[in-house]
Amino acid sequence: MDLRTRITSSIKQAMRDKDSARLSTLRLINAAIKDRDIAARGDGAEVGVSDDEVLGILGKMVKQRKDTAKTYEEAGRLDLAERELSEISVIDEFLPRKLSDEEVAKAIDAAVAETGASSIRDMGRVMGALKSKYTGQMDFGAVGPMVKDRLANA
Repeated sequence: MDLRTRITSSIKQAMRDKDSARLSTLRLINAAIKDRDIAARGDGAEVGVSDDEVLGILGKMVKQRKDTAKTYEEAGRLDLAERELSEISVIDEFLPRKLSDEEVAKAIDAAVAETGASSIRDMGRVMGALKSKYTGQMDFGAVGPMVKDRLANA
């Protein structure tokens, strides 16, 4: 079952369960996907965005909520921070399992070998290969420095 279908069925279930907090988050997800679909149609795409792009949208939503929750915690608004964290848990249901540090290291080694990267100049190609295979499974903000270290020691 593709992501859109899973999200739609989750919306319907949340409506049946009268779970307003979950329903609100699911509707935000759906709205973000539809916004991207509309933008894609403007660029000439007939179908809309792919599942990989949906994973990217979801990953961005999680990152935004983590940043917002941190800001709320620093401001002493724990109630709002808790709401952001609960939204993250709903969004995480649709993201693939995060890779462990060991699995990330193996993926980086495989991407370096696959792209034939030999210096820091090849970092963009390695990151592109990782993003094409592991969208939603790793934090690319944390992976970037790891790739940089790996290429600097190559």
